[in-house]
Amino acid sequence: MIKSFYKSDNRDLTIVNGDCFDVLPQFDFKFDMIFADPPYFLSNGGISYQAGKVVCVDKGEWDKGGSPESIMEFNSTWLSLCREKLKDNGTIWISGTHHNIFSIANVLTELGYKILNVITWAKTNPPPNISCRFFTYSTEFIIWARKCPKVPHKYNYELMKAINDGKQMTDVWRLPAIGRWEKSCGKHPTQKPLALLTRIILASTDENDWILDPFAGSSTTGIAANLSLRRFLGIEQDENYAQLSSNRRKELNSLHIQDEYRNHLHDLSYIDYGQLAHEPEEQYGNDLPF
Repeated sequence: MIKSFYKSDNRDLTIVNGDCFDVLPQFDFKFDMIFADPPYFLSNGGISYQAGKVVCVDKGEWDKGGSPESIMEFNSTWLSLCREKLKDNGTIWISGTHHNIFSIANVLTELGYKILNVITWAKTNPPPNISCRFFTYSTEFIIWARKCPKVPHKYNYELMKAINDGKQMTDVWRLPAIGRWEKSCGKHPTQKPLALLTRIILASTDENDWILDPFAGSSTTGIAANLSLRRFLGIEQDENYAQLSSNRRKELNSLHIQDEYRNHLHDLSYIDYGQLAHEPEEQYGNDLPF
């Protein structure tokens, strides 16, 4: 039986401490959107540059690379499980670099997803290239795909156009990496910026929609979802990061913190927060089976 590690007071965010390979087959709930930041398989003893220091890029055992065949099998398994948890009009977003993104694109096609876009996230503050032997890494890729090729998906075109000063938004997004204000409760080694997840969520969901993150980490997806008035389930196998997720959500109970985050996130200026006065059960309900 699945037990929640943490559930927010108004039930808009739930964290399950476990492996998504084990957790996902245990319930039948369907989500409007999935965001996944799976292992990039690049923890191979390399080095990088962060906060003025040379650091090792090894993230943990979960990120160590295997054979091309084992990586393909890993991606096929979790993407199959996620497909079963999407509504027919649901979409999935997957972040990656050249280390994993090509494998993921191939698996998506094999499983019957329809790839809609490949977003290029151009970081406005990338770390420098300390070897000086090749171009500085400054981008990551985010595949956006829908579950069913012939079932229309959600895309909030007018909102994305408004956010982009009245022009059609392109598939190149210039956004910064995480800032200090996003690390107040600690930091996950592959933590994504709230600005990135906020845009993804606003682009492809409606208020009160349910969002799943099978590799939740510190639950940036969940924080962005709640700030955008969406609901969230995160699955995280590391108990320390599950606790970090719950601490971040508890911090969000402070109206001061909410205001601070919204001031940092330009895209949230298009959200109507008038409904926050509603009672939690009236606003969200409790649809998850655990």
